[in-house]
Amino acid sequence: MAPAEFMKAAVLTGHGGFEKLVVREDFPVPKPDSNEVLIEVGACGINNTDINTRIGWYSKSVSNGTTSTDGAGGIDDASEADATWGGKTVVFPRIQGADVTGRIVAVGPGVSAARVGERVIVDPWIRDRTNPQNRNLAGFLGSERDGGFAQYTNVPAENAFVLDSNLSDAELATFPCAYSTAEHMLDRIDLREGETILIPGASGGVGSALVQLAHRRKARVLAITSKSKLDFIKQLGAREVFERRQIDLELKIREAVPGKEVNAVADIVGGTNFTMYLDLLARGGRYVTAGAIAGPMVELDLRTLYLKDLTLHGATVMPVGIFKRLVGYIEKTEIRPLLAKQYPISRIKEAQAAFLDKKHVGNFIILPWA
Repeated sequence: MAPAEFMKAAVLTGHGGFEKLVVREDFPVPKPDSNEVLIEVGACGINNTDINTRIGWYSKSVSNGTTSTDGAGGIDDASEADATWGGKTVVFPRIQGADVTGRIVAVGPGVSAARVGERVIVDPWIRDRTNPQNRNLAGFLGSERDGGFAQYTNVPAENAFVLDSNLSDAELATFPCAYSTAEHMLDRIDLREGETILIPGASGGVGSALVQLAHRRKARVLAITSKSKLDFIKQLGAREVFERRQIDLELKIREAVPGKEVNAVADIVGGTNFTMYLDLLARGGRYVTAGAIAGPMVELDLRTLYLKDLTLHGATVMPVGIFKRLVGYIEKTEIRPLLAKQYPISRIKEAQAAFLDKKHVGNFIILPWA
């Protein structure tokens, strides 16, 4: 069992700014329920979901993108009634953090004691055991149940995947949310070898994962990012990388693509460039989104959609099987971790503030025992 009754944890006490995050030393260590395991958290990644849930950005009452100001201070007009990814209320206090790696230190009834000591990486999607493919019954670690911004966390036994890797816990914690989201997005559009895909926002956690995973599928990758990150994103496998603020961006992209059009767009940015993304798609092209950091409200010309025979996809709750596939990629070193910076849990507010500045490539990690 855990060595103590209490643990250190970053506890979210309500929707709002950084003041709603309280680091406690006396939070009760959870006990594994039936068919659950208790994990001593080695590291846990920070994601946009953590910020968006804290400030209530998912509420339909919010129409702007996630800014550093809103991320730090909260959003005044956010409605608590639909402030999570699933359009429900959050139960407080809540420990956030979806990207968990660590070791199993205890098991609940129904789980073999032989699992104690296993090094694991956690699938953050918590599913109904009787109907695991039903997306309506799914919850997210750190949202519908306590996550990894703590020294210990409980998860269903089937969510804790054993893996064989020489990577550190911090490096492994860059993978779960970002890379599974990216792989799900590419599955939704059925990206194939030889196709051309455009990836806006390529330097963030999901964006940089998309570049690697699309390259792994032998697609021709075009990426959009800030000027300072162009060379790094190209090293990840992008054929061409474009500075997002340059004049005539659409024209520059077309000049770099055979046929002047792309087969697919994998977007986590949204905002005013949405129209351009659809215009760049070839007939029968596919667009997939799993975020809208530049703004969720976009302009859609329905004539572009139907006259070009386009298909639009959303991607949130991934099907069973994608995470197991991701673990295989990690073990075979087919994808690389992008560890931007590590912070002790006592500095989680500073870590989230730096995350919101978007000056990094990859992922920020919280170390609960540092």
